[in-house]
Amino acid sequence: MTAAVPAVPPGGGPQASRRDLHGAVWLRVTLGVVVLSLVSGVADAPDLLSEGSMGAALRFTVPILLAGLAALWAERSGVVNIGIEGMMIMGTWFGAWVGYQAGPGAGVLAGVLAGAVFGLGLAVLVVGLRIDQAVAGLAINLLAAGAARYLSSIFFEGVPGGQITQSPPIDPLPTLSLPGAEALLGTIASSGVPIAGDAAQALLGLTTDVNVLTIVAFAMVPVTWWVLFRTGLGLRIRASGENPAAVDSLGVSPLVHRTVALAVSGALSGLAGAFLVTVAASIYREGQTGGRGFIGMATVIFGNWMPIPTAIGAFIFGFTDALRTRQETTVGALLLVAAVAFGLLALLRGRRGGAREAIGWGVVAALLVSVFVLLPVVPTEFVSFAPQLTTLVVLALARQNLRPPVALGLPYRRGTDD
Repeated sequence: MTAAVPAVPPGGGPQASRRDLHGAVWLRVTLGVVVLSLVSGVADAPDLLSEGSMGAALRFTVPILLAGLAALWAERSGVVNIGIEGMMIMGTWFGAWVGYQAGPGAGVLAGVLAGAVFGLGLAVLVVGLRIDQAVAGLAINLLAAGAARYLSSIFFEGVPGGQITQSPPIDPLPTLSLPGAEALLGTIASSGVPIAGDAAQALLGLTTDVNVLTIVAFAMVPVTWWVLFRTGLGLRIRASGENPAAVDSLGVSPLVHRTVALAVSGALSGLAGAFLVTVAASIYREGQTGGRGFIGMATVIFGNWMPIPTAIGAFIFGFTDALRTRQETTVGALLLVAAVAFGLLALLRGRRGGAREAIGWGVVAALLVSVFVLLPVVPTEFVSFAPQLTTLVVLALARQNLRPPVALGLPYRRGTDD
């Protein structure tokens, strides 16, 4: 008979409080759409909520989203997975190697398996051998980068279309559209109605010509929520990240469940890498991950170790990153969006009695408005740095009542309390 494990709060208090939290999240999403629509008109940046921008935002969001879910699985079990970037690299390489020979579907499976193997390798280091988690993760990253280049020199160099830094082209995966979306939303989008027209354009970009792997990636959000918060396996994984000694005393191995969580974390990281070579680019290139594994880890902090807020954070990063590829005025409009956000934050802090914080955020909002007025065309250097700057800003604005798992980053040896 399986031993019971004490319930661990998922980080949100009672059921009613969680419902209120999710309601507040969707209210903020709606408010964000309204602000973006108004700013697009004021800043003359129609591309801010266009169908093309939303489609690009999806492509840029998925790798960050999957990396964030990978970090969520690992950290809920008590392990900080610094090696997500390396697991993504392995997903890109094996996804490309198998993909150009056996098709993109097989490439995706190969990327997932490669990431899972490296996740198990990290488990051996940090769970079995109790090596420092940061050191082990960095070792995974270095090993993956070196292995990818070495393997490319053997299998890609000399192949038509391939070389030591890139693979031959890979066939694309199919795309799907929501039935009736074009007819319904297209009419609203072309109506010119403020806010409603922009929202319809955005929804068109999110529901038409969407790659099947994008749909799979976003489906991982409710799957992750259900497994971690509605199943016995998820309860044991979360308990292993909260109090592994108590779990062990009940006959449930926290080491086994941390290993399982790291295997899933690696598989999600590999899926993120496979997405980069089968959807985002149809080819493997050295350095393709571009630090998205670390940005994914930031989304977990932004989301307070919960799946849905983590997904929203990933979309914010992906949306900002996607705008780099659009019109220059679109990126400039983000300054005005940030000014509005800081202004609202100043008002909120002022209502709660935080006069000093309200003044500080108000000054920041005023500075951003000044920069927007004085610099109608944003410098190219700032445009390329926009995703990283967004990461810093979002983390700075993240709620101060963060609740990471209690045993996060702490090694555990069976039969001890440390």
